[in-house]
Amino acid sequence: MRVCVIGAGAIGGLFAAHLAKVADVFVLTRRQEHAQALNARGLRVSGRHDFTARVTATPDPGELPDFDVAIIATKATGLEQAAQSLNGRFADATIATVQNGLGAEEVVRRHGEWHLISAVTFMSGTKHSDTHVEYILDTPTWLGPYGDTPYERVQELAQLLIESGLEAEALPDLRPAQWSKLIFNATVNGVAALTGLPHDAHFAAENVESDLGHLVHALVDEGKLVAAAASVELRDDPWEMNVLATKRGSAHYPSMLEDVEARRPTEVDLINGAIVREAERHAVDAPLQTAVYRLVAAREASYS
Repeated sequence: MRVCVIGAGAIGGLFAAHLAKVADVFVLTRRQEHAQALNARGLRVSGRHDFTARVTATPDPGELPDFDVAIIATKATGLEQAAQSLNGRFADATIATVQNGLGAEEVVRRHGEWHLISAVTFMSGTKHSDTHVEYILDTPTWLGPYGDTPYERVQELAQLLIESGLEAEALPDLRPAQWSKLIFNATVNGVAALTGLPHDAHFAAENVESDLGHLVHALVDEGKLVAAAASVELRDDPWEMNVLATKRGSAHYPSMLEDVEARRPTEVDLINGAIVREAERHAVDAPLQTAVYRLVAAREASYS
């Protein structure tokens, strides 16, 4: 099988390196020097797993051969450009999106009639260099069909991920899992971006009136009300997901916190913005989620 991974950050790197054990993997990078480094030295994974994989990398989408499956692993801010780079090609391929938030599939659909797979991933890593990714959380990637994509294609990709050494699960309907992560992500990412705190015990503390956990819990509850109004029965309780994650030992740096510290555009529109728009669509009051959305957007505006 030929697999193309678009975006070679931490998540894209973990997908590409592991899948290279069981498939021919091509990586579409943003920079020429990144592709050259991967082709010369391979892609090293450390942490949960320790190995070096051989991949074929290029910054030019015109150099990609036909492939069976593509995983678009860019951040939401790079999704439009990634989908456009495939426009008009690879008609028989299946494309999987793994962006945070809601709406990634609609962006990709505007650029082609491929079979699409919706996916959300909880695995995390740290990119140490163009050729080295540390595998930190070996938690699952959930996958489901989008539109008329046959469920069998979802099962095939999930099985391929499992064979590569990653955790994965195919689901006939991704929305319950997708919304669970959306609410968790919007809350944790937004609060981290505004406070400067990594995801640690502060996010679950509710012992005294000033504890941050009170706000986190209220944000989660708002998100759950929006999900209920959208007729989504959550797979997991986002508050329990938050509590469990704070007990993993080392504090995790959410991606939105990394972005604001590096003064980069964030994914706030597809994450927090998605909840705010769904709340408006279903006439649900969500003042706390709306405040976080606007404050993160304002912080981004302060440096852009």
